[in-house]
Amino acid sequence: MPKFDSFVILAEMRTGSNLLEAALNMLADVTCHGEAFNPALIGYPDRAELLGISRAARDRDPMALWDRIRNAPGLNGCRYFHDHDPRVLDAMLDDPSCAKIVLTRNPVESYVSLKIARATGQWKLGDARNRKSAQAVFDANEFEAHLAELQDFQILLMRALQTSGQTAFYVDYDDLRDLEVLNGLAAWLGVPARLAALPSNLVVQNPGAIGDKVANFPELEAALARLDRFNLSRTPNFEPRRGPAVPRFVASDRGLVYMPLPSPFDTVLRNWFHELGAVEENFTQGSLRQWKDRHPGHRGFTVLRHPLERAHLALAALLRRRDMADIREALRRVYKLPIPAEGTRTGPRDWDPKDWAGLLEQFMGWLKANLNNQTNVRVALIWASQSAMIEGFSRFAAPDVIMRHDRLDDDLAWLCWTVGLEPPHLPPEEEIAPVALAEIWSPRLEEIARDLYARDYNQFGFKDWGVA
Repeated sequence: MPKFDSFVILAEMRTGSNLLEAALNMLADVTCHGEAFNPALIGYPDRAELLGISRAARDRDPMALWDRIRNAPGLNGCRYFHDHDPRVLDAMLDDPSCAKIVLTRNPVESYVSLKIARATGQWKLGDARNRKSAQAVFDANEFEAHLAELQDFQILLMRALQTSGQTAFYVDYDDLRDLEVLNGLAAWLGVPARLAALPSNLVVQNPGAIGDKVANFPELEAALARLDRFNLSRTPNFEPRRGPAVPRFVASDRGLVYMPLPSPFDTVLRNWFHELGAVEENFTQGSLRQWKDRHPGHRGFTVLRHPLERAHLALAALLRRRDMADIREALRRVYKLPIPAEGTRTGPRDWDPKDWAGLLEQFMGWLKANLNNQTNVRVALIWASQSAMIEGFSRFAAPDVIMRHDRLDDDLAWLCWTVGLEPPHLPPEEEIAPVALAEIWSPRLEEIARDLYARDYNQFGFKDWGVA
């Protein structure tokens, strides 16, 4: 028998409930019926009825609609916010066969998002090209009331679950881009189906830093100055989470493990690694654990590149690689970037530095939307943020040493010294960009790269490329 016969998403406005509903509705035999008990609508805007029950009939007897939802084929549920019809809440909370999914978000972020949505009238976004922008005006008294309502509802839910001996599945806004978490929810619900991908019809509406979204940010800071309980200093990150990428690792019989961050320089480093002696590749997590057991004292390392240089080389690789023709076509046709036609401008003499700098600026502008899951193009490994990939490594094993490309000869020599090896010669990497970064660097390009790869700059302390 199924573990549950119904479910309710206990959430609030601007917590990501639309995205969570879309994910659940992708599972076979699971249906979420929107905000079924919102006094202002029934399920969704512009609907007159839900499961054969009109809005007027629901308002007279909300339990009739809840019974209809519970008894619909498959596993059915809805979203419920603190200001929805209170007459059904006890029935939901008291019923152990109704699964409780509690969705939360940083209250400051949900408040700011709510203010922007009200200002723009845009409550969902399917593609970044259609995004409407506005800044929120922070009101300390309004926020205090907003926070009190959220906290009171959470306390009510917690007590109801505690006193009835139930538990809930807790999901945070940031978890909604984690496929493993969403499939864990499916398992908890007792649903056999699993998601193969995240919903593609919804994107993050306001992915920037909180300071950029609030017109009077100093007032917000002043109101919360005594305690950073909402973690305002963090850099927002909507980039897809990465797995450990263990199959790309390379291990030497001398106890070194190279954990590559895919880039045009990766092949050079792999060839250098082979010069150390016998190597093993194509690991699984299990076989790499066994290798580590056989090599006590092992060391893992990876190599960082300056973020602006990474974007510069990623663009060059994008224009050259045959397997990226579909991305080039999308950038030309959908996003209107001046990507050359296939088979043209492929050599170093085909580009004026000014033209290349202009294309790089536009590419990085598009890349910000791409990393924030606001385009229909996958996040390619050659331009994914280095912090996201290292976080992915750390799910299995963090690197012992993080090297810098601009001092790689010294760092590799030190690494070889730690295991008693004479370092092989490191050959130069192939020049793949048609224009050298030194020819086009400007404070403007650095500013765009710093905004694009803010977490990389922050976590790894990168200076401006021009003064590195």
